[in-house]
Amino acid sequence: MDPSRQRFEHLYEAHRRDLLAYALRRATPQEAQDAVSEAFLVAWRALDRVPTGDPLPWLIGITRRTLANQRRGTRRRTALVERIAGEGTPESRDPADRAERGATLRALAALGERDREALCLIAWEGLTPAQAAEALGIPGTVFRVRLHRARQRLAMVMGECEPGHAPPVPEREPT
Repeated sequence: MDPSRQRFEHLYEAHRRDLLAYALRRATPQEAQDAVSEAFLVAWRALDRVPTGDPLPWLIGITRRTLANQRRGTRRRTALVERIAGEGTPESRDPADRAERGATLRALAALGERDREALCLIAWEGLTPAQAAEALGIPGTVFRVRLHRARQRLAMVMGECEPGHAPPVPEREPT
Protein backbone atom coordinates (compact mmCIF):
# COMPACT_ATOMS: atom_id res chain seq x y z
CA MET A 1 0.00 0.00 0.00
CA ASP A 2 1.11 3.54 -0.78
CA PRO A 3 2.67 5.16 2.33
CA SER A 4 0.68 8.38 1.78
CA ARG A 5 -2.57 6.49 1.63
CA GLN A 6 -1.62 4.46 4.68
CA ARG A 7 -0.81 7.65 6.61
CA PHE A 8 -4.09 9.25 5.57
CA GLU A 9 -6.12 6.19 6.55
CA HIS A 10 -4.44 6.14 9.95
CA LEU A 11 -5.10 9.88 10.34
CA TYR A 12 -8.76 9.38 9.43
CA GLU A 13 -9.32 6.43 11.74
CA ALA A 14 -7.51 8.07 14.63
CA HIS A 15 -9.31 11.43 14.48
CA ARG A 16 -12.66 11.21 12.68
CA ARG A 17 -14.72 10.58 15.83
CA ASP A 18 -13.11 13.45 17.76
CA LEU A 19 -13.47 15.78 14.80
CA LEU A 20 -17.11 14.85 14.27
CA ALA A 21 -17.85 15.32 17.98
CA TYR A 22 -16.27 18.78 17.78
CA ALA A 23 -18.34 19.71 14.74
CA LEU A 24 -21.59 18.29 16.15
CA ARG A 25 -21.30 20.57 19.18
CA ARG A 26 -21.31 23.53 16.83
CA ALA A 27 -23.57 22.63 13.89
CA THR A 28 -26.36 20.44 12.59
CA PRO A 29 -25.47 16.82 11.85
CA GLN A 30 -25.35 17.46 8.08
CA GLU A 31 -23.21 20.57 8.45
CA ALA A 32 -20.92 18.70 10.84
CA GLN A 33 -20.52 15.79 8.43
CA ASP A 34 -19.77 18.21 5.59
CA ALA A 35 -17.19 20.10 7.66
CA VAL A 36 -15.43 16.90 8.73
CA SER A 37 -15.40 15.66 5.14
CA GLU A 38 -13.92 18.97 4.04
CA ALA A 39 -11.24 18.79 6.75
CA PHE A 40 -10.16 15.35 5.61
CA LEU A 41 -10.23 16.45 1.97
CA VAL A 42 -7.87 19.28 2.88
CA ALA A 43 -5.73 16.83 4.85
CA TRP A 44 -5.49 14.49 1.87
CA ARG A 45 -4.60 17.30 -0.51
CA ALA A 46 -2.01 18.75 1.89
CA LEU A 47 -0.83 15.56 3.56
CA ASP A 48 2.75 16.82 3.62
CA ARG A 49 1.62 19.84 5.73
CA VAL A 50 -0.34 17.80 8.29
CA PRO A 51 1.59 17.88 11.58
CA THR A 52 3.15 14.52 12.36
CA GLY A 53 2.98 14.82 16.16
CA ASP A 54 -0.61 15.68 17.03
CA PRO A 55 -2.65 16.57 13.93
CA LEU A 56 -5.98 16.97 15.79
CA PRO A 57 -5.59 20.72 16.50
CA TRP A 58 -4.73 21.29 12.83
CA LEU A 59 -7.80 19.30 11.74
CA ILE A 60 -9.99 21.19 14.23
CA GLY A 61 -8.74 24.47 12.75
CA ILE A 62 -9.75 23.35 9.26
CA THR A 63 -13.15 22.21 10.55
CA ARG A 64 -13.69 25.45 12.46
CA ARG A 65 -12.99 27.53 9.35
CA THR A 66 -15.25 25.31 7.25
CA LEU A 67 -18.10 25.71 9.75
CA ALA A 68 -17.57 29.48 9.74
CA ASN A 69 -17.74 29.50 5.92
CA GLN A 70 -20.94 27.45 6.06
CA ARG A 71 -22.52 29.91 8.51
CA ARG A 72 -21.54 32.89 6.37
CA GLY A 73 -22.97 31.21 3.28
CA THR A 74 -26.22 30.43 5.07
CA ARG A 75 -26.52 34.02 6.28
CA ARG A 76 -25.87 35.35 2.77
CA ARG A 77 -28.48 33.03 1.22
CA THR A 78 -31.05 33.91 3.88
CA ALA A 79 -30.40 37.63 3.47
CA LEU A 80 -30.68 37.32 -0.31
CA VAL A 81 -33.98 35.46 -0.11
CA GLU A 82 -35.36 37.99 2.37
CA ARG A 83 -34.17 40.93 0.29
CA ILE A 84 -35.57 39.55 -2.95
CA ALA A 85 -38.82 38.51 -1.28
CA GLY A 86 -39.25 42.04 0.03
CA GLU A 87 -38.75 43.68 -3.34
CA GLY A 88 -41.62 44.04 -5.76
CA THR A 89 -40.90 43.56 -9.41
CA PRO A 90 -41.16 46.79 -11.39
CA GLU A 91 -43.93 45.37 -13.56
CA SER A 92 -45.99 44.18 -10.59
CA ARG A 93 -46.60 45.97 -7.33
CA ASP A 94 -49.55 43.69 -6.52
CA PRO A 95 -49.14 42.28 -2.97
CA ALA A 96 -50.37 38.87 -4.17
CA ASP A 97 -47.58 38.74 -6.77
CA ARG A 98 -44.99 39.71 -4.16
CA ALA A 99 -46.32 37.04 -1.78
CA GLU A 100 -46.14 34.41 -4.52
CA ARG A 101 -42.61 35.46 -5.38
CA GLY A 102 -41.61 35.28 -1.71
CA ALA A 103 -43.10 31.79 -1.42
CA THR A 104 -41.19 30.68 -4.51
CA LEU A 105 -37.93 32.07 -3.16
CA ARG A 106 -38.46 30.40 0.22
CA ALA A 107 -39.16 27.10 -1.55
CA LEU A 108 -36.04 27.56 -3.65
CA ALA A 109 -34.00 28.25 -0.51
CA ALA A 110 -35.31 25.00 1.00
CA LEU A 111 -33.81 22.96 -1.84
CA GLY A 112 -30.30 21.56 -1.91
CA GLU A 113 -27.48 23.51 -3.53
CA ARG A 114 -27.40 21.32 -6.68
CA ASP A 115 -31.14 21.74 -7.24
CA ARG A 116 -30.99 25.52 -6.70
CA GLU A 117 -28.05 25.83 -9.07
CA ALA A 118 -29.76 23.86 -11.84
CA LEU A 119 -32.97 25.88 -11.55
CA CYS A 120 -31.23 29.24 -11.26
CA LEU A 121 -28.96 28.68 -14.25
CA ILE A 122 -32.04 28.15 -16.39
CA ALA A 123 -34.52 30.59 -14.83
CA TRP A 124 -32.31 33.45 -13.63
CA GLU A 125 -29.24 33.27 -15.82
CA GLY A 126 -31.23 32.44 -18.96
CA LEU A 127 -29.03 29.54 -20.04
CA THR A 128 -30.24 26.66 -22.16
CA PRO A 129 -29.85 23.19 -20.61
CA ALA A 130 -26.82 22.58 -22.87
CA GLN A 131 -25.19 25.84 -21.72
CA ALA A 132 -25.94 25.11 -18.09
CA ALA A 133 -24.42 21.64 -18.42
CA GLU A 134 -21.30 23.19 -19.92
CA ALA A 135 -21.12 25.77 -17.11
CA LEU A 136 -21.25 22.95 -14.54
CA GLY A 137 -18.82 20.77 -16.47
CA ILE A 138 -21.22 17.84 -16.76
CA PRO A 139 -22.80 16.04 -19.72
CA GLY A 140 -26.04 17.52 -21.05
CA THR A 141 -28.01 14.36 -20.30
CA VAL A 142 -26.88 14.45 -16.67
CA PHE A 143 -27.90 18.09 -16.37
CA ARG A 144 -31.34 17.44 -17.90
CA VAL A 145 -31.98 14.70 -15.35
CA ARG A 146 -30.77 16.98 -12.55
CA LEU A 147 -33.01 19.79 -13.79
CA HIS A 148 -36.02 17.48 -14.05
CA ARG A 149 -35.51 16.25 -10.50
CA ALA A 150 -34.93 19.78 -9.22
CA ARG A 151 -38.20 20.89 -10.79
CA GLN A 152 -39.99 17.97 -9.16
CA ARG A 153 -38.55 18.78 -5.74
CA LEU A 154 -39.40 22.47 -6.10
CA ALA A 155 -42.96 21.61 -7.02
CA MET A 156 -43.19 19.25 -4.04
CA VAL A 157 -41.82 21.88 -1.65
CA MET A 158 -44.35 24.35 -3.01
CA GLY A 159 -47.11 21.75 -2.61
CA GLU A 160 -48.01 21.79 -6.29
CA CYS A 161 -47.72 18.09 -7.01
CA GLU A 162 -47.31 14.63 -5.58
CA PRO A 163 -43.86 13.01 -5.38
CA GLY A 164 -42.75 11.65 -8.76
CA HIS A 165 -45.01 13.91 -10.84
CA ALA A 166 -43.45 17.14 -12.06
CA PRO A 167 -45.69 19.88 -13.38
CA PRO A 168 -45.24 20.62 -17.07
CA VAL A 169 -42.55 23.22 -17.56
CA PRO A 170 -42.03 24.58 -21.06
CA GLU A 171 -38.52 24.11 -22.40
CA ARG A 172 -36.90 27.11 -24.01
CA GLU A 173 -35.70 27.04 -27.55
CA PRO A 174 -31.91 27.20 -27.94
CA THR A 175 -30.75 30.60 -29.15
